[in-house]
Amino acid sequence: MTEYFTIKRIDNSRLVRPMEAARLKDFWQRVAATGAIACCLLVYAWQHFECIQLRYQVQALEGSRVKSAQLNRELNEQYDELHNPARIARYAAQIGLTVSTPGQVTPSDGQNDAVLAQAHAVMQPRP
Repeated sequence: MTEYFTIKRIDNSRLVRPMEAARLKDFWQRVAATGAIACCLLVYAWQHFECIQLRYQVQALEGSRVKSAQLNRELNEQYDELHNPARIARYAAQIGLTVSTPGQVTPSDGQNDAVLAQAHAVMQPRP
């Protein structure tokens, strides 16, 4: 005897198993609880990494502050050295500058205004 097997193509893609209301409610509760936990974990991770970033920024700023304080100290020492009256007097003596004697400097007769106006006119750029 000869047997024949025939294959019937059945399309079950349109079949939907009905879900119970209690089971569907339980599913959405679990989804909501999982979503809330995931949100809490994401917020915690975000705050944690933001805190780490702020620590790096604070550390960089502290290093910058230390460098700035050192530079400020060096500049103040250099300023004090350059504005030392004894040093200025020594350089003045080297180039031949002396303290003026009384009567050596005389005020001019009011020609200062004209000379200044002429100097300002010369120094202004032409359009």
